[in-house]
Amino acid sequence: MYVTVLPLDSAVLRTVSVDLGPRELKSKELKSLVSKMLATVTHPSQDGVGIAAPQVGINRRIAWVQRLDREGEPWVCYLNLKIDSYGGELVDGQEGCLSVPPMRGSVRRWSEVTVSYTDWISGERVQETIQGYTARIFQHETDHLDATLYIDRADSVWVSEDWARERAAFDYSRPAWW
Repeated sequence: MYVTVLPLDSAVLRTVSVDLGPRELKSKELKSLVSKMLATVTHPSQDGVGIAAPQVGINRRIAWVQRLDREGEPWVCYLNLKIDSYGGELVDGQEGCLSVPPMRGSVRRWSEVTVSYTDWISGERVQETIQGYTARIFQHETDHLDATLYIDRADSVWVSEDWARERAAFDYSRPAWW
């Protein structure tokens, strides 16, 4: 199934992202970009659990994930993120996306993934196995990095009336810093 997203965003969302090189990993621009990505996904108008760089117009393998599997549900930034393997069971679940509002869809995802990424501090590759709903978030965000949207995988897609009501009630007239 394919649903058209905003035309100007389509080219970036439909292009595979590339790894950050050693120079980019140490740059001020990267620090600025990741802080703006976190501010975007955590803004009350968004209410997301993850964001990938293509969603802000940059084809680099960067994603923020809300780690619902960790105490306090911290936000963690992953650089050069890749999924190395899938496991567990295939589980159906509802998904939405900041890039395709106000749609929701039913998507089958693996209950476990093993991911690898570049550690921000050491620059070393790290591998980690993630389970449950957080594994779904990693798959969704990694799909963005691989030029795939959840609507491409969905069994069905519909307009979320809840999403439309929530956004209609949000006060966009006040800046986030107010």
